[in-house]
Order: sequence, then structure tokens, then C-alpha cells
Amino acid sequence: MADGPNVTTTGASRTGFPPRSARPRRRCREPWLAAVAGAFTLAQLVLVRPDLGLGWDETVYVSQVSGQVPAAFFSAPRARGISLLVAPIASWSDSTALLRVYLAVLSGLGLYFALRIWRAHVMPRVLALAGALFASLWVTLFYGPQAMPNYWVAVGALVAVGCFVRVRENARDRAAWWGVFAGTALMAWMRPMDAVYVVLPLLALAVRRPRLLAVLVAGLLAGAGEWVIEAYVSYGGLGQRLSDASRVQGGLGWHLAVVDQLRSLGGRTLCRPCTGSAPNPVVSLWWFALPVLAALGAVTAVRVRRALPVLLPLTCAVTAAVPYLFLIGYAAPRFLLPAYALLALPVAHGLAHLVSAPSRRTARTVAVSLVAACLAAHLAVQYVVLEHTVRSSAANHDNWSRTASALHTLGVRPPCLLSGYEAVPIAFYTGCGSAQTDGHDTSTTGAALAQAAHRTKVAVLAQPGDHPPAYARTWSMERAGALHAYVAPFVRQGR
Repeated sequence: MADGPNVTTTGASRTGFPPRSARPRRRCREPWLAAVAGAFTLAQLVLVRPDLGLGWDETVYVSQVSGQVPAAFFSAPRARGISLLVAPIASWSDSTALLRVYLAVLSGLGLYFALRIWRAHVMPRVLALAGALFASLWVTLFYGPQAMPNYWVAVGALVAVGCFVRVRENARDRAAWWGVFAGTALMAWMRPMDAVYVVLPLLALAVRRPRLLAVLVAGLLAGAGEWVIEAYVSYGGLGQRLSDASRVQGGLGWHLAVVDQLRSLGGRTLCRPCTGSAPNPVVSLWWFALPVLAALGAVTAVRVRRALPVLLPLTCAVTAAVPYLFLIGYAAPRFLLPAYALLALPVAHGLAHLVSAPSRRTARTVAVSLVAACLAAHLAVQYVVLEHTVRSSAANHDNWSRTASALHTLGVRPPCLLSGYEAVPIAFYTGCGSAQTDGHDTSTTGAALAQAAHRTKVAVLAQPGDHPPAYARTWSMERAGALHAYVAPFVRQGR
């Protein structure tokens, strides 16, 4: 950005856009972005805490590369990107705290570099605001330090769309070409189908630019290549894996999941089945403000003829959100992280317009005060929901840990095998393998489990009042925390 009084008085800069002729002045921009990314990392370490145990899905991903526990069953929709991301820590250490710190630092760096890509198209204060809006959401803070793929799809989306905008404006920007490839590959590496939905608008715009279209397709193939190869090696082919993935997710098709997502905003990490009432309107108010502010930012961008840096992330956010609002029959707030990351840019432009549009100083002061008060209230709500989510998640993890300790007391120690109620995460905490005879993680049969009891320590978990499966009815029933454990005779005989 060039120095001079015209920088702050042009219509473009007042609405959050640098002048077209301006070049990025890194020294004035980097501290803002570094401050946002640093605060994001620090907030994760303080508010989510490194000692928070691993969640259900995390145990599946981490177990794939862990040197301490057997790999859990890997269902068709999952991709191995996040497992490989955590491998530098999980492959040699079982410290959850170390893994959390590693991911918190990595997520902060990811946000910083993703935002930097946009610095030629967005004013520093607006770009920093966009980053802060996304980073301060409870769902972003909660999943930033977790071994889950959704946050990284969001980072990849920011990178891919931002670099696409740069390539459209300057085809000689070699770094932007690589950024389009890398951002697309990162998304596909983490969640292939999410990557496809995010890049649909980019593919449409690149139809008449063969080189750009080729880079997008190459990124998708590079990221999803392992997933496709694995489909033929382990899942009966790509078509079968896609069919299995649809079945695991309840059958992809028309499902109005908007209300389900609304119910999950109160801190429900998985809403399946999604019953009960919606959270307090104060908790979900920000969700309804998103499309309004994004639309305001889009209108502002069109008026100053700088539409692409706002309309493109807005469009990609819509396509990223469509499957999780209309095509699956349940909800999890993390599914919308890529949409939130992309929406943060037009929303920040909308807020910038609200505080800069009034021409009179008094009116502008009032606008700034109102926006600041609303943002402060928003942050307070996000903190309350985050604290509730962390507390309830920690309680679940503690229950799994107590059950694991009880199983150890019963003699169920590695090498061992668990099945039944919540066997996947409890097996991870116990150091056992897991195998299920039904449900989404079906990987064995009752006969195979009964046969395995002759070779290793096997236990079937059930809630009090539930009957054990037929093959385990003669096994000894013991208390294991809040659950019943039906322990195979092999263990009870102490062999």
C-alpha cells in the first residue's frame, strides 16, 4: 500500500479494500495478523487446555499412527490426512498434552499464513478482524488443538480461494499458483468430499482457463489420491467406498439439517440424533447475523467494483455449507468450519462498512460503539459455550479413563480386544484393540470375537440393563466404571 493521505480517503479503502495500484506493505500488515494468530494459539492453550483427553474420533485418527495402541477400524468416510499430521508426535509419544500443544501452535501458524495470502486484497484492519472473528468462535477454538480434520479444511479453503483470487488478477504470481495447488490438496488430504464442494465455484470460473483448471484438478487428485487408492485396496472400489460413506452418514440425500445445526450451537459436538430444543436465542444470534453481514459486505464490494475478493469466498462458503445443511440427517458444528472461515472475510467487510459509512463524526462514533459492544457480547457468548463444551467433553473423557482403569484391574490389559458400548474410545484409553459386530464401525462377527477370546483378552462392554450379545452370555459380568464388562474366561483364569 502506498503512503499518502489518499489511502485512507478513497472509497475502496474506507470499505476495507486497498487501492488497486497498492502493493502489500508487509511491515504494517504482519503484526496485526501475527497478533491474531498468537492470541488464537494462546486462547487454545488457556481455554481448551492441553490436558483435555482425546475424543472418540480423535482416538480413531491417532490410533492409526500411534506406537502405543492398535489401530481402530477406519470407516469409509474418513481420510488419513489428520493422522499423518499428528504422526510427528503420536508415533512416538502417548502424551495428550504434548499433542495438544503441537496442534495449537500448528493451527495458529496455519491461520497466520492463510490470512497473509489475502493481504494484497484486504486492508490490514479488515483482514485482522476477519481472522479474529473466525478464531474467536467457540467451535474454532475447540477444534484448533484437536486431532480432527475440519479446521485444516478451513485453512486450506482460505489458502486455495485467496491464491485463486491472486492468480486471476496476476497470472505471473508463481507463489499463488502453488498456493492454489497446496490449498486444494490440503483440503482433499483431510476430507476429499469437502474439498470438492469448496472448489466447485473455482472450477466453474476456471473452465475457460485450462491451466488454472488443471492446477485445481491436480490439487484435488494429489490430496485425495491416497483415499482413492485405499478405496480399491480395502473398500471394494471407489464406488463402493462412496456408497459406504453415504451409508455411514445416514444416506446422502435431501435432509433439512439447518435446525439440527442450530441445536448444536449450544456446545453439542455431535447432534445425532438431533433432538431437544434449540439453545437460547442469545447463543445463536451470531449465526443469523452471519448471512446479513456477509450480504452487506458483498454489496459494498460490488459498489466499489472489488467484488471478487468478497463474492468468491462467499460463494465457496455457500457450496461448502450446502451438504451439511441440506444433504445429511444430523449435525456437528465442526462441519461448518470451512464455511465460517470463508464467511469471515465478507462479514468483516460488512462490519467495516457499518463503522465507516456514516459521514458525520458523531454518527460514526455511535456506530463504532455499537459494533464494539456487539462484538464484546459475542465474545462473551462464545466463551460461555466453549467453557461448557470443554467441561462436558472432559467429563466424557474422564468416564472413559475410569472405565479403562477398572478394566486394567479386571486383568484386561494389552494385548486385549474390546467390543460393545463405546468400545472404540475406551479401547484406546485401555491400550486395547477394538472391533464391533454392528453399527457404523462393523469390522467383525460374533463368532470371530468368540474365537479371538482363545488367543487374547476379550471383553464386551454394555450399559447397565442391556443384555450381552449371545456369544458373551456365559462370560463373567463385572463392573467397569459405570458400565458392565463381560470378560472372556481367558482373562478370568489369569492365563
